[in-house]
Amino acid sequence: MQQNAAGLTIGRLAAEAGVNVETIRHYQRLGLIEEPARPAQGYRRYPEADVARIRFIKRAQQLGFSLKEIKGLLSLGERGQCREVQRLAAQKLENIEQRLRDLEAMRKVLAELVVQCENGESETHCPLIESLTHTGPNISPASR
Repeated sequence: MQQNAAGLTIGRLAAEAGVNVETIRHYQRLGLIEEPARPAQGYRRYPEADVARIRFIKRAQQLGFSLKEIKGLLSLGERGQCREVQRLAAQKLENIEQRLRDLEAMRKVLAELVVQCENGESETHCPLIESLTHTGPNISPASR
């Protein structure tokens, strides 16, 4: 990682973290990373540790955490509250598992409707459209 004693410019930080400059600015506005003070002459310099922080943010997003949730995780991590981080991760896991169950229910219903269409005898009547229009199955989590 290329760095000088003064830190990284925003462009270098973005390149090394694998994001664009606007992403860094967005994270600053949200309070996910600090905006360094601007020197009287020259460019702001970011600490090298911000590269790892931005990579953490991106990886957490890939795991389904929102930026608001990530901000909370970072805050808890900085305060050494590992059990709370673990609790939030377990809660996120349960949310993901629920979404997977919901998607599976949706897949089953749609597969049934496709079969109804394939077995349909009328060229002018579509069982899928008919089912969704009139009595489409309710597959929301609350209906199960």
